[in-house]
Amino acid sequence: MPEFILERRFNAPRDMVWRTWTEPELLARWYGPGVETVVHKLDVQPGGLWLNEMRFGENSHFQRVEYTEVVAPEKLVWLHSVSDGDWNVVSNPMMPDWPKVLLTTVTFSQTGDHTDVRLVWTPHEANEAEIACFASAISGLDKGWGAGMDLLAEMLAEMQRKG
Repeated sequence: MPEFILERRFNAPRDMVWRTWTEPELLARWYGPGVETVVHKLDVQPGGLWLNEMRFGENSHFQRVEYTEVVAPEKLVWLHSVSDGDWNVVSNPMMPDWPKVLLTTVTFSQTGDHTDVRLVWTPHEANEAEIACFASAISGLDKGWGAGMDLLAEMLAEMQRKG
């Protein structure tokens, strides 16, 4: 199964980095760079949902995330899907063969004064067309995630300056 792996080191303690992934007001500041991110619901526990809207102009892109494993402050595992405005899982309107569900695993490791974040994204219960579409897109996935990680690094630096 193809995997997208993103690894970043942040100059911040793990508990602070964890908060930026689990508190709605912090998550909305870095997730979805270049768009307005609206967190409609964030219930970070197994079976809990993160209902997210990314607004750009007159358009919105909705995402539905269901957490399957939460080990604070070490690990988040979720099923990530495109949804309609009623939070039903749907095909991606811009890429019909994009996997309906992506298994996302994010780990947070403290290394001295730094936190290493490792995100792994892989198709979940996908058909051959979805797997092929994901595999062909892997090289470009770092653009969006990478821009979000840059915003996150800036935000963490600001949070530390404020104490």
